[in-house]
Amino acid sequence: MKNTMSKWVVFTVCLFSVFASTAQDKEEYRLEDAYSVLSEVLGMPDEGIPLDLLNKANCIIVVPSEKKAAFIVGASYGRGVMTCRSGSNFRGSWSAPAMYAIEGGSFGFQIDGQATDFVLLVMNEKGATSVMSSKVKLGGDASVAAGPVGRTTTAETDIVMKAEILSWSLNRGIFAGVSLSGSTLRSDNHANQNLYGKELNAKQIILSHAAKTPASGQPLVQLLNRASPKHS
Repeated sequence: MKNTMSKWVVFTVCLFSVFASTAQDKEEYRLEDAYSVLSEVLGMPDEGIPLDLLNKANCIIVVPSEKKAAFIVGASYGRGVMTCRSGSNFRGSWSAPAMYAIEGGSFGFQIDGQATDFVLLVMNEKGATSVMSSKVKLGGDASVAAGPVGRTTTAETDIVMKAEILSWSLNRGIFAGVSLSGSTLRSDNHANQNLYGKELNAKQIILSHAAKTPASGQPLVQLLNRASPKHS
């Protein structure tokens, strides 16, 4: 009987380890896909995110489409990654990534039946604090607008200057501003726990430095530190 119980304990521990490893792999795939999306967008010679906007942004959220069957992107749900500039005033280097979920909205996460990637810039401290504090409705709790496209495009327009969050979509290689008004953003705490091995929310990861950037997230953070090392 004792021997049987010992075998059952070993089996249970092994099974739990497999599930934990699979969950962590899922979040690591998300980070890798987010890096691929952002690398493509930042590598666009003419029609990417205006560099002056990226330099002014406090945080960036990347929501990749389903590419490795690692997470679900459906008509009204997507999972992504957020990183912010470190420091109390968001002026330092880019932080360890926090997992995020975006839900709802009538736009859907597919355009013409094709999976679509999304990139969002959080442009000020109010927007960053709001996104990290609770579940935020875009267009309600935080203002959102379709972002302008083009490296040399001026960002000094009323809609850009007033919006707390700017958003774009990437579909079939076409990058365009898109409004995500009506959707909600929230910290994906279950995914954060899978990735970091302990219960953490976005504020703890980004502002309190409660976790170090995992190896799978370093390419994304390093890419941002190269592309936009300083807040302007």
